[in-house]
Amino acid sequence: MDTGRAKQILESPREIGVQYNGSPIWIQQVDETANTARVYLKNDPDNEMTVNVTQLDEL
Repeated sequence: MDTGRAKQILESPREIGVQYNGSPIWIQQVDETANTARVYLKNDPDNEMTVNVTQLDEL
């Protein structure tokens, strides 16, 4: 995925499925300069992490 698409998903009014390493995640923030996204696992919202957007897969 690229930062533009990650930002579109973040700003979308509907839920769009995204995975990180095969696990469903929520995108909280996108940093276009660093090409990263702040995400957390849907089943573990306390486990926030910053990942490169190229590691995210849209379902």
